[in-house]
Amino acid sequence: MSLPQPSAIEHALARLSAALGLLEATASRKLEADRSKATLETELALMQDDRARLAVELDAALARSSRLDGVTDDLARRIDDAIGSVRAVIDAQARAG
Repeated sequence: MSLPQPSAIEHALARLSAALGLLEATASRKLEADRSKATLETELALMQDDRARLAVELDAALARSSRLDGVTDDLARRIDDAIGSVRAVIDAQARAG
């Protein structure tokens, strides 16, 4: 007794089933890729926001650093003047004494 040969309809149905399986797998991969792309776009937007915030903070820090440099220079000049005054007093005392 031999096995019956699949009919043309059965063969076509098998091919259709296989094609539908491939289509479902492709659609699933496409959906996952779209989700991944959306996640990456969200992460990129967050990083761009962080970068902009950090740039503003850096500008503020640089401005503060510049002001501190000015204050430091002024203090250094005042200390040098005070040292000069103290030396002058000491020298005057040494000459008088």
